[in-house]
Amino acid sequence: MVTIVVAEKPSAARNMAGALGGTKGSYKGTAYEVASLRGHLYEFAQPHAMVDSSLADAYQKWDLGNLPWDREDLTWKREPQRNAAAVIKALRAALGHGDEIVIATDLDPSGEGDLLFWEAIDELGFHGKKFSRMEFTDESKASIRKAFEQRRPVRSMHDEGDYRKAMYRSQWDYLSMQFTRIATAMGRQSGQDLVLRQGRLKSAMVSLVGDQQKAYDAYVKKPYFQNRFRDENDVMYTNPDEPRCDQKGQAPQQYGPSAVVLDSTADKRTAPPKLLDLASLSSMLVGKGVKANLTLSTYQKMYEDQVVSYPRTEDKTITPEQFKDLAPLVDKITAVVGVDAGLLTRRQPRSTHVKPQGAHGANRPGPMVPSSLDEVERKYGKAGRLIYEMLAKNYLAMLAEDYLYEQQKGHVEKHPDFVGIANVPKSPGWRAVFDPDAGDDTAEGDENESSRGLGQNAEPFIFEGANKRSEHPTMRWLMKQLEKRDVGTGATRTSTYSEVTNDKAKYPLLTEKGRKLRLAQAGEMSWRLLPGTHIGDLGLTEKVYADMRDIAAGTATAEERLAVVADWVREDIATMAKNATIMRAELGLKEKVDAARAEGVWHVAPGGPRKVAFKATWSDHKFSDDEVAKLLAGETISFEVKSNADKPFTAIGALGVGDFKGRKFVGFQLEVPDRPTTWSGRSFTPAEVTVLLAGQSLEIDDFISARTGETFGCKVSWDAKAKKITPDFGSGDEPPRSWCRVTFTDAQRKDLAAGRTIQGTGFVSANGKTFAARIAWKEAGGKKKIVPSFG
Repeated sequence: MVTIVVAEKPSAARNMAGALGGTKGSYKGTAYEVASLRGHLYEFAQPHAMVDSSLADAYQKWDLGNLPWDREDLTWKREPQRNAAAVIKALRAALGHGDEIVIATDLDPSGEGDLLFWEAIDELGFHGKKFSRMEFTDESKASIRKAFEQRRPVRSMHDEGDYRKAMYRSQWDYLSMQFTRIATAMGRQSGQDLVLRQGRLKSAMVSLVGDQQKAYDAYVKKPYFQNRFRDENDVMYTNPDEPRCDQKGQAPQQYGPSAVVLDSTADKRTAPPKLLDLASLSSMLVGKGVKANLTLSTYQKMYEDQVVSYPRTEDKTITPEQFKDLAPLVDKITAVVGVDAGLLTRRQPRSTHVKPQGAHGANRPGPMVPSSLDEVERKYGKAGRLIYEMLAKNYLAMLAEDYLYEQQKGHVEKHPDFVGIANVPKSPGWRAVFDPDAGDDTAEGDENESSRGLGQNAEPFIFEGANKRSEHPTMRWLMKQLEKRDVGTGATRTSTYSEVTNDKAKYPLLTEKGRKLRLAQAGEMSWRLLPGTHIGDLGLTEKVYADMRDIAAGTATAEERLAVVADWVREDIATMAKNATIMRAELGLKEKVDAARAEGVWHVAPGGPRKVAFKATWSDHKFSDDEVAKLLAGETISFEVKSNADKPFTAIGALGVGDFKGRKFVGFQLEVPDRPTTWSGRSFTPAEVTVLLAGQSLEIDDFISARTGETFGCKVSWDAKAKKITPDFGSGDEPPRSWCRVTFTDAQRKDLAAGRTIQGTGFVSANGKTFAARIAWKEAGGKKKIVPSFG
């Protein structure tokens, strides 16, 4: 009997092995082996690969007529992640000789750990095994051992609430691809060939930044003037009921100097800031010139070397065990980042920062403490240095005392409605260790902070103020808004932000210059399409999370809650269509009318009958209803069209599958003739066809150039294998045998070849007019040709 412990990733597998006594062995009489995933080993296939072949074309095209999708069409087929083959092979081998399989993936609120475990079990076909669940608060040895000893029996995948809710969220996000197709179609109808990506988090980011940018740009300064007092310590005294005037001269000059009365004093404390998540850390580093994608990639490398903790944690606190593990390293860490260890006088766990819950714990320094910040920079670059310094100081701040200040309140003696407040620092506490606003010139400090406190006397003055301008959107501002609305985790916000601001992406949604954020072209269009839509509703994530709780509790099913998506897609198509009309007017865009399309069931389609849509025109011909019916029935049709040279010819063909730049499409396919019919604006006579089919050449002098419209002559033959006419223009150094429907004699060709000019008559132009001209065979435009002269 062998028990296979399946960890979420290699680092977790190492911790499991360290706690149990090795990668394989026996722990308290139970034979075990530690195996590992690598996050998600599988992902959902593309929509057209998830449906019956008869529906594949409709699910692959981004046409609004193919929306909404029918969930019952989707098989939820998965495909292996890129470069996951070796991990899958090793996992299959381990599971194959296990009698019990232990779920040892992360326990997190989203259920993601359960999802990535069960999708691997599902794809590898190991549902018949005995399963159990390890439930641990962190990856300390004690926690892992306890979880292994007390593992919970699991009956099946669908009995696990965490799996059900995570699968629901995964399917919801997959179905949300429809909203991207809607927005992109609206953009293309407006003449903009952009992919406008919509999703719960992307749309929230675009909506928030767009609204804030609009408020910032629309700001009009409106000054006001108001009577106030100021004492000798620069403390200001205000009366909220004092009138505000539009002009300085309108403020009544009715106040004189007065003494200040101290009303109260009280000691106040501010606790250290919470531990950083990846979004907060990244937004602070943006102000120091480190882009989000660089923070992500650098942090990952540092994590793999155990210099920092696990990056994609959802935890905002750490466990007592994690606190205990890092405690012996604190003084070493302080030396690295230049913090005075004497400031860290509160070495016991704070209840606000240390709680017996979670898995990986909040972002913090790792067990491998570098010798110096210079060592960190040599190995991980400037970004690594900044990451470690900020992360370490944030962690160490919770070991310092609270920031202590005395708050003094007072009023102007003669005019008691004018009140002033002064916050006088007494002990810096954690603020001497970590400054969360360092380098951020947009951060608002304590406007009441005063080193000297209230003064003795106050003087009246006319204060000039103005309506407050909305803050310019920044990453830090955006992350606070998303956190306030509980949209995404810190790591997910950071990775999505990195994606939508990537200036190397084809269609970035946001642009980032310094700290400031603005909508990119694709983001501008997305923002204008979102008002009133379901996908643009900032409360959408809250609803999805509520659904997840109900599904986990068994009071609802994913099928029930996903049923609304189709209606939302229909409604968002209508809403975005209205918004697109407004968008085009505001941006000066013109609506692009797509070519008419014909629809119906193609009865002889490859793989069996299926519904198709195809262009209702070919060249300058529009198919009649009868012709559409014949094409769908698999019949061949013929019709007259004009060539590039404006000459009529008969097009013969049927409905088929074509290829344009590697993309398959259904449409009218011109039939390749088995015999020569026309070439360069000229139809062959039956006698000429007989000669060509016999493999012989013909000299013909009335072909028409599609480029210039000139009549020319040349020798032609029929390539039976390629089924096409092959022209022979000679060596290019000899005069042609004919020109403008006149065949030259051998003597005339000899004169032309010698450079002599000859007189010719009976020439016929492209428009059918007969003319006479003197002609010569000479170089013109880089090559030899017949050059006429008149008069």
